[in-house]
Amino acid sequence: MISFNYETDFELENESQYEDWVSEIIESEDKTEGEINYIFCDDEYLLQKNIEFLNHDTLTDIISFDYTMGNLISGDIFISVERVKDNAKDFNVAFEDELRRVMAHGILHYCGYKDKSEEDSALMRDKENEKMNLFNQ
Repeated sequence: MISFNYETDFELENESQYEDWVSEIIESEDKTEGEINYIFCDDEYLLQKNIEFLNHDTLTDIISFDYTMGNLISGDIFISVERVKDNAKDFNVAFEDELRRVMAHGILHYCGYKDKSEEDSALMRDKENEKMNLFNQ
């Protein structure tokens, strides 16, 4: 089950399309969909989560809490809409594209992909692009 929660004035348009897409990402990785909660918030909200749970006093676009067990993909994905908007400007991409990249990124972590090394980051970016292309099909 995929749910979308809002701690800011932002709301996804066409939630069902996003829900189907996230399900397709999970299925494309031969995983099973568990409970996925997306929480859209602002920088301040996510900064407090970053300090409270990770002891990091920095802004970020995403924090994910992974509850995956085996192939059953579950977790809470917090996304700062403000940070995504700023990153979209910085990378000169559409907000919707950057948002989908971040949404896919969280799911890919649950599927076992990492991004700490250069090699892992390159694979993660390839997977993000692959999964973003599923959105428009």
